[in-house]
Amino acid sequence: MEEVQALVVGAGPAGLMAAEAIADSGVPVIVTEAKPSIGRKFLMAGKSGLNLTKDEDPETFLDAYGPAAPRLAPMLAEFGPRAVCEWAEALGQPVFTGTSGRVFPVAMKASPLLRAWAARLAGKGVTLRTRWRWRGWEGGVAVFDTPDGVRQVKAARTVLALGGASWARLGSDGAWAPWLEAAGVGLAPFAPANAGLVVEWSAPMARHFGAPVKGIALSAGDVRSRGECVVSARGLEGSGVYAICRPVREGAALTLDLLPDWTLEKVAERLARPRGRQSMGNHLRKALRLDPVSQALLMEFARPLPEAPEALARVVKALPVRHAGLRPLDEAISTAGGVLWSSVDAGLALTALPGVHVAGEMLDWEAPTGGYLLTACLATGRWAGRAAAGR
Repeated sequence: MEEVQALVVGAGPAGLMAAEAIADSGVPVIVTEAKPSIGRKFLMAGKSGLNLTKDEDPETFLDAYGPAAPRLAPMLAEFGPRAVCEWAEALGQPVFTGTSGRVFPVAMKASPLLRAWAARLAGKGVTLRTRWRWRGWEGGVAVFDTPDGVRQVKAARTVLALGGASWARLGSDGAWAPWLEAAGVGLAPFAPANAGLVVEWSAPMARHFGAPVKGIALSAGDVRSRGECVVSARGLEGSGVYAICRPVREGAALTLDLLPDWTLEKVAERLARPRGRQSMGNHLRKALRLDPVSQALLMEFARPLPEAPEALARVVKALPVRHAGLRPLDEAISTAGGVLWSSVDAGLALTALPGVHVAGEMLDWEAPTGGYLLTACLATGRWAGRAAAGR
């Protein structure tokens, strides 16, 4: 059995940030990773442009985390959007802010940042062990399946950063949940977050598969999103849909506002103009300037359309969306659920397991895409690492 001063299990952003925080305190740290390489989900996120964080005022930024905002607030106050930008630039990756406020590295990739980060960690004495799959504890000793057989590690302090339960092929498989539950840790069930909606389309919608739906607003419960979405063969996907996952998952009805910048009165007035011998499609196109995909959605979800202008206007402004729920858990970008906040102390240490801290998506929080996910993973990892090191 090997005895170490500090152990971090999981080499995603939260785990690497925890390891760096521990190393900065002068404590030697070992990081284990089940996959052959580090940061696989991080690299996947960077394939379409790595969205590091969001440039907006702190209060608005914090609101994106919903019910978990009060618990995350102190961590994001110490390592929020500005700190993320400074962190990336210190690793030789300058950043820029897009028109939507999203912040990206100029390189638009995750790999250069990850390579620089790994080099800096190695320079601080962080030891990385890949293909080490954690199998829980035996008598307070961490057990791993490794290329050299079963290994046991007894650590004075441990940070678990094993991710949630989505994209299992990248390492976040949620296999840790039964081990923590058996140890008396309270868990909320995993559920998909930032996931597409399942819609069973009628045959005419096939011609619109792949088409973006722009200039709309989506509403569910207390959440309203102005993001875009895409019509796919399986349903609706994209940032606009991801933003309303929580209320939809909780049972709230979903509606689309096809003309969010127009008042209900303006829509009704336009629809009341003489239609003549025009088809309804042409009338909608000319009176409301609805594009083909928006018209198709209107027909899909509200046929037969009301004839009265006022009634039709109400449908245009709040189009009910029939759907079969969110895509399966493993197809979600992230997950809700995990370790309950009531199961950790102020330093993210598990009250049932003294000396063991948790970080990242293992905790029960969620946020939409747009830089919020990565920022909170980094912030919680740093917070847990500093607490584990006694800082």
